[in-house]
Amino acid sequence: MRRILVIRFSALGDVAMLAAVLKQLSVPDDVRLTVLSQNRLAPLFMESGDKISFAGADLKGRHKGMSGLSVLLQDINYRQYDAVVDCHNVLRSHYLDLRFRMAGKQVVIMPKTRWAKWWLTCPWNKRKQALTPMPEQYSKVLNRALHVATTGKQKPTSSQASGKEGHGIGIAPFAAHAGKIYPTDKMEQVVAALSQKGEKVYLFGGGTAETAILETWANKYPNTESVAGKKNMAEELDIMRRLRLMVTMDSGNMHMASLVGTRVISIWGATHPMAGFLGIGQNEQDCVQRDLPCRPCSIYGNKQCRYGDYRCLDITPEDIIKLCESS
Repeated sequence: MRRILVIRFSALGDVAMLAAVLKQLSVPDDVRLTVLSQNRLAPLFMESGDKISFAGADLKGRHKGMSGLSVLLQDINYRQYDAVVDCHNVLRSHYLDLRFRMAGKQVVIMPKTRWAKWWLTCPWNKRKQALTPMPEQYSKVLNRALHVATTGKQKPTSSQASGKEGHGIGIAPFAAHAGKIYPTDKMEQVVAALSQKGEKVYLFGGGTAETAILETWANKYPNTESVAGKKNMAEELDIMRRLRLMVTMDSGNMHMASLVGTRVISIWGATHPMAGFLGIGQNEQDCVQRDLPCRPCSIYGNKQCRYGDYRCLDITPEDIIKLCESS
C-alpha cells in the first residue's frame, strides 16, 4: 500500500477547492491519501471517500512554530508516508518538505506561478490572460504523485450536473479583504428584494461585527434567517447543499457551496475569475463584475484601491437580483 500525504493548511477557500478536487480524483486501489490541514477544516473532507483520510494540525497551539512542526511530524507518524504533495508551498510546508526529503521520501510541490499573477495584476502593461484554474493545478500535482495522466478540466459536481433543485437562497456578503466586499447597504437591498418576493434567505458570515449586521437583517426582513455564529462548518455545508443557489463574494463561502454542488452567483471586485479562483463547477456567466481596465488589481483583494473608491464594486443590486431570478 502506497501512502501519500497532501499538505494544504489555508485559506478556507483554497482548502475547500482541494477537497472538491479530491472528491473527483481517481485514487488507485493500492494508494491511500491523507490530507494535512487545520483541525477546523476537517468537515470539508467528510465526503472525500474511504481512500482519503484527514490529519489535523493545531498551528496556533501544539504545532506552533518550528518546534511545533517537529511535534506535528511525530503526531502524524511521518515516516509511514511514501510521498508528500505540497499544495501550499509556504515556509511552514517547506520545513515539512525538508524533513520528508531527509527521510528519503518523494516530495512534489505545486508551483506558485507568481510571475503570471504579477502580470495579470500589475497597474501598467497588464496582461489579461486567464491563468490555469486552481482546481486544475491541484489535479495536475496530485496526479504527478499518483503517477497517472491528468484529466485536465474538472467535472461539475454531482448536484450541478444532475440539475438537482434546492430550496432557498444563501447570501454570504463578506470576505477577508475590502477589495472583495460588496457594499453592505447595497447587499441589504438584495436581501430585502428577495425577502419581499417570498424567497427563504439564509445569511452566512463570521466575526462579531459581521454577525451583528446579519442578525439585524434577519430581524428586519421576513423569510430571512442568519446562521452566522449559530452553526458549525458541517452544519453550514448541509444547509448550503439544500439551497437553490448561493450569492457570495470571491470568498471561502463560494468554494464551500461549490464543494456541495450548489450553484453560486459570485460578485467580483478587485479580483477576477481569470486568476483561477472561480469555484469548481461554477459558470462564469454567474459572475457579477465590471469590465474595467484596472481589474484585476489584486489576486486576493488585499490591496488598497488606487482610486480610493473601489469602483469595481459599483454594481447595482438589480443586476444581482435578476441573476437570482433566472435560476
